[in-house]
Order: sequence, then C-alpha cells, then structure tokens
Amino acid sequence: MNILVFDIETIPDIEMGRRLYGKHSEMEKISDEEVARIMFQQRHQETDGKTEVIRHHLQKVIAISAVLRTGEKLKVDSLGTIDSLEIEIIQLFFKTIQHYNTPMLISWNGGGFDLPVLHYRALKHGITAERYWNTESNFRYNNYLNRFHERHTDLMDVLAAYQPRAYAPLDEIATLLELPGKLGMSGDKVWETYQQEEGIQKIRNYCETDVLNTYLIFLRFQLMRGHLNQSAYAQECQQVRELLTDEKEKPHFQEFLKAWIS
Repeated sequence: MNILVFDIETIPDIEMGRRLYGKHSEMEKISDEEVARIMFQQRHQETDGKTEVIRHHLQKVIAISAVLRTGEKLKVDSLGTIDSLEIEIIQLFFKTIQHYNTPMLISWNGGGFDLPVLHYRALKHGITAERYWNTESNFRYNNYLNRFHERHTDLMDVLAAYQPRAYAPLDEIATLLELPGKLGMSGDKVWETYQQEEGIQKIRNYCETDVLNTYLIFLRFQLMRGHLNQSAYAQECQQVRELLTDEKEKPHFQEFLKAWIS
C-alpha cells in the first residue's frame, strides 16, 4: 500500500473574523493583525484562558506537506507553490489520495486537528473528494473516517491508546526517539511567521520537517508492531538519510539531517 504522511499549517481565517466579531463595515477598517488578535482573544475568553488556539472552522490552510512512499520511491514536498490559493492546496491533497490509489494516511493528531480543518475548508470551497469520503463496499470496514481503522492512522491517538490524558506532543516523542524534532519553530509561531518576509516559504519548510519527524516515528511504530524487522527498519531510515543528503537545495533538510546524525 502507498503511504502518505501529511501535516497542515494554518492561520486565522481573517475574512471569517471580520464577519463574526463586529459589524463588517467597522471590521473592514482595521488591519488583518488586529482581526487576528481579536480572534485569539475571543478564543482565550471562551476557554477561560486555557488556550488561544482558534476553533477548527475558523482556521485557513496555508500549507500542506507530505512524505509520499510509493513502492521503493520516497518523496518529501509541500503541495502547490508559495503562491497557491487555499482551494488549490486542498484540491491537490484530495487529488493525491485519488491518484495514488487511496494511500494509507499517517498523521500526528490528524484526527483531532488536520482532517477536521480540511473537512471544513473543503466544505467551504465546494471541493469534491469522492474517494476520501467513500465508506461503501471495500471501504466499509476500513475507511479514512473511522477512528479505529488503519486507512488513516493518527499516531498520536494510537500510541496514547485513544486516551486523551496520554496524548503527547510530536516534538517530545521525536526527542524521545532521538530524532531532530522542531527546528527553531513551532505551530504557535505560524501566524507570526506568516507576516514576515518569505513567511510562507519558512512555514512550508517547517511543515516538511514535521512530516519527516512523523514518518520516522511511523517507521519505529512499524518496527514495534512487527511490520518491519531490524534490518528493514535500518534500510528505511537509510533511505530517508539518502533523500535528505541528495536535496542540496533545501537547507532545512540539511539542518534536519545534521541534527539527526548528531
């Protein structure tokens, strides 16, 4: 089976913020930064100060990165370009699922965050994804939507035995396995980075290192449950190292490789 490890990065949906939090005519007069601040503040109040992470349907997708394993081939990239619209990026994600014959999706907290966001945004844009939503015939007992099916494996959920109290951050599990983890950025810095020069490219680079961490954790998971033996596991890791070594034009890959080796 083909394997697609994915991760998304999001920012506040400023357009929705203008609609929701005040008269539209008044909200049009203030900056995007101020609208975002209002949205974060509103969420802070809604949760009694527990979080400023805004709700899924108020998120806008700005990057989707993936590790794609097809046969013996391995590829790591972000969908679209830095100029791609949200609708184009999301369409590419679901077209990839269609093109690669319903690959096994792998994520870290994809069930709790990434996929619900993609569902809402696909709904907004009227994106058709028939293969993804299929729960009939051969997909009845193994589809992308059922929490306990493997067609989408949320590693955070599975490793925590589906117990929220046992959930762990990707960065800490990567560190546990002596993987590079986060390299100078984290999800709560995405909006701040987005506003900087070349912000989208920085975010795409960060997202690609996240999926690399997730893929390497997945390989260890496959070893743990006996789907890979020690020799096969070592070969899979070596393939990742070779890919990173060959990508000379991606400094973040070289940084990831250096941190992994050391």
